[in-house]
Amino acid sequence: MDDDYLAYVNGRLPALRRLAFLLSGDRDQADDLVQETITKLYARWPRISRAENVDAYVHTMIVRAFLDEKRRGWWRVGLFGSAPERAAAAGPAVEDRTMVRAALSRVPPRQQAVLVLRFLCDRPVAEVAQILGCSEGTVKSQTSHGLTALRRILGEPVALNQRSEGPGGGGAR
Repeated sequence: MDDDYLAYVNGRLPALRRLAFLLSGDRDQADDLVQETITKLYARWPRISRAENVDAYVHTMIVRAFLDEKRRGWWRVGLFGSAPERAAAAGPAVEDRTMVRAALSRVPPRQQAVLVLRFLCDRPVAEVAQILGCSEGTVKSQTSHGLTALRRILGEPVALNQRSEGPGGGGAR
């Protein structure tokens, strides 16, 4: 049992850390999410290892750990007045990534999870629905609402009523 578990975790650890980082935007929090997940995974390994898609099950565990942490509010606790200085590479890609990460952190957690899974992890709607335990329609609406929130945060104009902006310019008649 332990050999199978260790082989699975060692083989998937980089991908698990990437998913956790994309969700949280913080390396330490990502490590905490992965640690919590693989600890729970070990306790349930005999049952989980027989699942049809172990990766989907584990991704669900990470997303739920992330959402649970957001609900608990521990993410609001700050131990430092500011983040420790880090030697960062300069450039537009880093600035864009930082800006998108900051905007993403301001989106509600469930929408944030949907956006990360759909666009950063390139998961199809059906798989995201399975991971989050909701319908595909919910994933689609959360994606729409999340993208609208990101556009608003990033300062892009958001059309509230597409029909009223067409030629002729009339609103409700």
